[in-house]
Amino acid sequence: MSASTQLLSNGPRREVSAAEERLGPMRLTQEPIQVLLVFAKEDSQSDAFWWACERAGFRCNIARTPESAVECFLDKHHEIVIIDGRHSRYFEADAVCRMIRATKPSEHTVILAVMPQTPSDQEEPSVLPLLSAGFSRRYLENSSVSVCYNELIQLEHGEVRAQFKLRACNSVFTALEQCQEAVEISSEDHVIQYVNPAFEKMMGYHRGELIGKELTELPKSEKNSADLLDTINTCIKKGKEWQGIYFSRRKSGDSIQQYVRITPVIGQGGKIRHFVSIKRPYSDNHRQVHKLSKEEKCCGEHSQSECNSLRHKDRRKESVDVRSISSHSSDAPSLQNRRYSSMARIHSMTIEAPITKVINIINAAQESSPVTVAEALDRVLEILRTTELYSPQLASKEDDPHTNDLVGGLMSDGLRRLSGNEYVFSKSALHNMSQSQLAVPVPLNDIPSSIAELLNEEEHWEFNILELEAATHKRPLSYLGLKIFSAFGVCEFLNCTEATLRSWLQVIEANYHASNSYHNSTHAADVLHATAYFLRKDRVKGSLDQLDEVAALLAATVHDVDHPGRTNSFLCNAGSELAILYNDTAVLESHHAALAFQLTVRDGKCNIFKNMERTQFRTLRQAIIDMVLATEMTRHFEHVNKFVNSINKPMSAIEETSSNSEGSDCEGQASIRNSPENRLLIKRMLIKCADVANPCRPLELCIEWAGRISEEYFAQTDEEKRQGLPVVMPVFDRNTCSIPKSQISFIDYFITDMFDAWDAFASLPGLMEHLAENYKYWKNLDEMKCKSLRPPPPP
Repeated sequence: MSASTQLLSNGPRREVSAAEERLGPMRLTQEPIQVLLVFAKEDSQSDAFWWACERAGFRCNIARTPESAVECFLDKHHEIVIIDGRHSRYFEADAVCRMIRATKPSEHTVILAVMPQTPSDQEEPSVLPLLSAGFSRRYLENSSVSVCYNELIQLEHGEVRAQFKLRACNSVFTALEQCQEAVEISSEDHVIQYVNPAFEKMMGYHRGELIGKELTELPKSEKNSADLLDTINTCIKKGKEWQGIYFSRRKSGDSIQQYVRITPVIGQGGKIRHFVSIKRPYSDNHRQVHKLSKEEKCCGEHSQSECNSLRHKDRRKESVDVRSISSHSSDAPSLQNRRYSSMARIHSMTIEAPITKVINIINAAQESSPVTVAEALDRVLEILRTTELYSPQLASKEDDPHTNDLVGGLMSDGLRRLSGNEYVFSKSALHNMSQSQLAVPVPLNDIPSSIAELLNEEEHWEFNILELEAATHKRPLSYLGLKIFSAFGVCEFLNCTEATLRSWLQVIEANYHASNSYHNSTHAADVLHATAYFLRKDRVKGSLDQLDEVAALLAATVHDVDHPGRTNSFLCNAGSELAILYNDTAVLESHHAALAFQLTVRDGKCNIFKNMERTQFRTLRQAIIDMVLATEMTRHFEHVNKFVNSINKPMSAIEETSSNSEGSDCEGQASIRNSPENRLLIKRMLIKCADVANPCRPLELCIEWAGRISEEYFAQTDEEKRQGLPVVMPVFDRNTCSIPKSQISFIDYFITDMFDAWDAFASLPGLMEHLAENYKYWKNLDEMKCKSLRPPPPP
């Protein structure tokens, strides 16, 4: 006699159907399986099931009483419950089973009864009482761990998986009930099994009038060609999908033209078990394109590639040039034709990128939209198919030359016009400076008191980096870096000594060009200060882990290392070595990131990464590189828009919902902020804002930084003229430039929206006040027709 008797037979395991394969993304199992053992006392049988669960990788709980069993089940919702039915003096197994079955979560639970072996001289007892009590299966007492393990594995692959599928079916039928397309499911013998509400509405029948009826019993429209039904049946009986145009007769008697897609569902043994028909209304305007006797296609008559080829061929023949459809005069038949062509593209699509899915959704929406709406969606599609989705379209240069020049200088990679005069970097310290030539950095505890006093203010936004620059003789990065890195525990995270960190900061700072008026180590220190300030804000701190914080601080430190004081556009136009190396793409940012790691790993004395575990180092390295590359301006609007749409707007929606319901949803906001994708967006936004935060600094600092960046752009224009290169930013001519206008344009175009978004996330009212004050200052100067940094002295 076998150790177990199955009460509800599942039959042999069947093959996975094509329909189930299409449902692949839907999770039909839960890992790990949870098992509840209900045994009044511990014995060899309960131990055997416990160890069998361990071997199978299942989670196991034990309950000793009926009450504790129900309580535990309601808490865990176990997939399998095993109840000891051998000793009725402790509790009645069938009573425990009924108690569990009386709970809602037990609907899809498999309950096993452990029963004593029947003596060979006695008749096998009936299993009906166990079935009536709610048990799914009987297990005959056997304390072998292997036998218990086999029983559990059979349960998992049999009843448990079947129950998971039943749960999934509830969700699938809920989706069908809400679906806007008419859906009809019939058996292999064409008996109607199900229709959804959309089908009832389209055809005028109530489902009770249809379910159980054969399709042949329903009235047919006389508008179909005589051989169309035979064509359809021949196709679908081969297990192939059919799609085309078909006339159906409503309950009222009138005919409706439909676009129909019939899909056979393959079941056990490879046999067709059901047919799923999806139907949508089809406009009369399609008649001029599709001749019913010729155009319907069955994919079974051709290979899949041939079928797709037919669809594409028909689509090319029927397509309409989008540009020929204006917003003022429309050709409805042509528009409908192309909208059908759009639907054909959706059906034949095999690999979809996210933007493709968006376009397909819009195409589907066009199918049932009025002509005016469809035309508007056409214009949306034209925009989506361009490459510059995130870059605003600018007015002509005559309207705003300052903004146009800034965009040309900061958001493009030059005119790609090479000249004979190649711009070559001055050799960096990587090549001409040895470690011994660098002064030994001072330990944090030995920093001179004058510098230490300044550093005591570094946690405040109003911290004056220019005073630190003067006090350190243009070496602010090393000193500020020591202070900030100590506060954030960077050495502890990297498992390096403070001496190694000091050496590293010294090497990085030595590779910034002190001759640059703007892009020097003071700018790097300023960005590092802003980065640390942002990291201390509650919402930012709650969104990032320590690796993110360390990556942000390191990225800020190195983000402009070895900057030549020239833009990417200049380097591309000059045919510089770096522009050639990096294919005119993110030239400087790629160089900053690469050189930072080259400088770090070349000498053990400054290699802050040498003690890190390899996997953690690679994660940190990738985060640093990503943040440094995010400072490149060509993708500015992409980063800002992704941040707004992925973080600002969802969090705002949660806040509005919470305020309306007089509650809060901190968990919902945290889940948005803490996803890996959104943490990446937060880090990019953080360093971008830190990099261009000058307009948000106190007015005097803002004015000084504006003068420094203007001088650097003036010097570039001078050099472009000397070398005969294209002048990337003509307005930055030191003889004619209006610095107030350039600042106003920069704030309007790049700063305001970005800092509004960042403020909404990180809460930075002080910065926004400075920004408003500074903007007003530049506006007043511009209204005075003043082109310099400060107003002229009174007469």
